[in-house]
Amino acid sequence: MRSHTPAILAPAGDKTTFLAAVAAGADAIYCGLKLFSARMEAANFSIEELSRLSRLARSRQIQVHIAFNTLIKESETGKVFRLLSKLHRHVVFDALIVQDLAVIPLARQAGITQALHLSTLGNLSFAAGLKSAGTAGFSEVVLPREFSLDDIRTMAGQTPEGMGLEVFVHGALCYGISGRCYWSSWFGGKSALRGRCVQPCRRMYQMKSEKHRYFSCMDFSADVLAKVLKEIPQVSTWKIEGRKKSPHYVFYTVKAFQLLRDHPSRKKQALMYLDDALGRPFTHYNLLSHRIQHPLEHQDVTESGLFLGRIKNPAAPFFITREALFTEDLLRIGNEEDAFHTIRKVTRSVPRKGKFFLPRQLRHKVRKGVPVHLIDRRVNELSQKIRDLDVELADMERIPVRPEVRTDPSDKSRFDAHRSSRTRPRITDIRVSRKPQAQPQASNASGIWISGSRYSTRFDKTTWLWLDPSIFPEEEPACRQYITTALKKGARHFVLNAVWQISLFDHPGRLNLWAGPFSNIANRLAIQELKTLGFSGVIVSPELDKKTFLSLPESSVLPLGVVIQGHWPLAVSRTLSPGLSPGDFFLSPKKEGAWVTRSNDLYYIFPNWPLDLTAHRKTLEQAGYTCFVTLEEPVPKGAFLKNRPGLWNWDLTLL
Repeated sequence: MRSHTPAILAPAGDKTTFLAAVAAGADAIYCGLKLFSARMEAANFSIEELSRLSRLARSRQIQVHIAFNTLIKESETGKVFRLLSKLHRHVVFDALIVQDLAVIPLARQAGITQALHLSTLGNLSFAAGLKSAGTAGFSEVVLPREFSLDDIRTMAGQTPEGMGLEVFVHGALCYGISGRCYWSSWFGGKSALRGRCVQPCRRMYQMKSEKHRYFSCMDFSADVLAKVLKEIPQVSTWKIEGRKKSPHYVFYTVKAFQLLRDHPSRKKQALMYLDDALGRPFTHYNLLSHRIQHPLEHQDVTESGLFLGRIKNPAAPFFITREALFTEDLLRIGNEEDAFHTIRKVTRSVPRKGKFFLPRQLRHKVRKGVPVHLIDRRVNELSQKIRDLDVELADMERIPVRPEVRTDPSDKSRFDAHRSSRTRPRITDIRVSRKPQAQPQASNASGIWISGSRYSTRFDKTTWLWLDPSIFPEEEPACRQYITTALKKGARHFVLNAVWQISLFDHPGRLNLWAGPFSNIANRLAIQELKTLGFSGVIVSPELDKKTFLSLPESSVLPLGVVIQGHWPLAVSRTLSPGLSPGDFFLSPKKEGAWVTRSNDLYYIFPNWPLDLTAHRKTLEQAGYTCFVTLEEPVPKGAFLKNRPGLWNWDLTLL
């Protein structure tokens, strides 16, 4: 197959890393604003700052992609519209990276005509879904990091004309499938879907007497397999993860993949650049399906940075460095869960095998044996390049950004709600399980996960058939065949747990197709887009807060449902630590319990207390919800359930 030249897309979390990407000669840079970015822990950019930076990039023919890829609450659509309007007016950019469907109409209304790219958080994980993504307006799709080369080729073979595929080639791996991790939100209200993840998967967990980082993944890298990726012409972009990483990391990963793309014979030098980038140890993960490198097979050493040594003599702590240290180097002492965890700047050079002494205030606080990592290095060459670009940036005209006075055109009065004030809607209760159930009562309905027995699950035509939260390419033919057979036998009720699963149905208008709770729907504009795609109803995201829950039905163009009770996963993953098996029960550092289960080829991590909004059912009915879902999951032997409220974010703000 003829090779082509994919663009290298570099991350930028602040001005200095943006300039490092420019200095490295990246083809494109992706970055986020202060709000509505999937990496809210990064510094990110103001409109005024990005206005000048984007013009600097354009002067060097470097594209700028804006990551606007968070879940948007109903109360935020006006703010989103005003921010998009400012972006359109003041920033030179080439693409908008989107998770929430509401951004599509808001961007159009703000005058944005640039390309829309579907974020990996949008969870398009099978080939048929590309068609509906194109219908929705996306010209590029970011593929899941869990894909193998065979998966990527399958997607490429069905990519519509004019659409490109974006593939991660280097950076951090999340344990959960993108868009399918609720761990941080469940444990503390900080949603990964809103860029607030506190990375609970990186912590130590205890299973019986063993403590390990069971869910903390090593990094991912395509490195020497980049040559194979280059031979897939539909892969238009190589994406480097790392909007919270250092300028050093950005510069050297871009340089490495430029060599791997343009001069594959120099792969040894490229790999040296990747080692110098100060990331975590990395693997190829699933890229070679016949030779998987498991990202959880490690000795609990998954911290980012270059390991330098371990602390000696806590009374006067120091370490002997394995590498030479230079002025301005940044060191991380300990791990994030340690009370004494700190970042220290090197103020004087230390030769290799020399002693580096810690400040007096850490005496008797830091433990013996604690690891020290080099996490950033400002080498003279890169520092000078960044200083020169900063001078050029300072000379550019500042464009004042004034408050946007345009009103939100998505006013509720534009939408005709599905509810009628004259008739009380019929209430449906659905009890969803992994195995066929007894015939439900007249007022209830049964639901079943259709993959529960490898797509041989029996059903009757009144059953609501639930599709998995993620369907991967090798599973798609079996799923499609099951749906075809079910339709012939009279099935009409389906719950789709990714928006793009609607592509599996040739005539959606003839069926009762609901977007399931894993579709992460949180506002009326997204619901409007779902209606356009052919959906009949929506079971909204269960991680919403009370205000958002109650504000949705009033102006929804589709009937709405809610998960009222049941076990909701902390995360859905495609992998499991070699130290764990389905059914194992483990504890977090704060003694929160959870267990592992497997269904089809997905692993689920369930907390040991269920979601339970039954006390608020009447309030939800009065607000206009007409479908109430109970999710049943068997509790394994050895797991115990905690007696605690399962309100999730009901009484919180949902950060």
